[in-house]
Amino acid sequence: MRMLVFGKNGQVARALKDAGGETVTALGREDTDLMTPGAAREAIAAHKPDLVINAAAYTAVDKAEEDEAAARRLNAAAPAEMAEAAQTAGIPFLHLSTDYVFDGASEERLGEDAETAPLNVYGATKREGEIAVAAAHGQAVIIRTSWVFSEYGGNFVKTMLRLSESRAELSIVADQIGGPTAAGDIAKALLAIAGKKHRGAPGAGLYHFQGAPAVSWASFAEKIFEIAGRDVKVSHIKTEDYPTLAQRPLNTVLDCAKIEREFGIGQPDWRESLRRVIGLLKSA
Repeated sequence: MRMLVFGKNGQVARALKDAGGETVTALGREDTDLMTPGAAREAIAAHKPDLVINAAAYTAVDKAEEDEAAARRLNAAAPAEMAEAAQTAGIPFLHLSTDYVFDGASEERLGEDAETAPLNVYGATKREGEIAVAAAHGQAVIIRTSWVFSEYGGNFVKTMLRLSESRAELSIVADQIGGPTAAGDIAKALLAIAGKKHRGAPGAGLYHFQGAPAVSWASFAEKIFEIAGRDVKVSHIKTEDYPTLAQRPLNTVLDCAKIEREFGIGQPDWRESLRRVIGLLKSA
């Protein structure tokens, strides 16, 4: 199976390349500029893959508030083109989305059929992308995930480790609750689904995949410092004490039963994945 992945330099795409090896061809901006209409379609036609995975996105949440057109292009228009091209080619299409499509007001676990109400441009454009992908490809698999971390690129884990080198105390938001998810675990899930879809397995639409157990950013930071052996005190603060340009949802704990029921993929324990990632960063 030959897989074409968009988003070569992102955390998930790099994890996909690690896990998939030669079966994965990953394209970055230097290969295919997704800001250009038709570029994704041309890339799919040129590479003739057996399956397409979109791991590319405009993920700078605060910057998106002032760069809405670019966010919409990368998060909605380009994925729609990919989905349409994959549909035309008769091949499966997998697309990554986000927990930020929700407003975070519910105290319940959020299922795939929970009402969406994005609080920011990033979430709104990602939701537009979900709708466009589903309309363009009847068998597309759309996976919402959250709080992605890895040994690659920029992420919360690496930021906390960097700050811990010069800070003895950090104030971290404690009223936003979600599920940290390792890029490596997302990659494994995507590859498992890809294999089943390539063999003609049923299953399409929205799925939730998130690390467990649920945790706040502050408690996540504490676990990072514990595993890394860093003596840093974490002060728990409220979202209102840490204002950002884009509003964040408070509760995005996802119900991940559907992906396990239909694809046999259980929730990963993010604490085990965090130990692996920190080990890799220490040995780098």
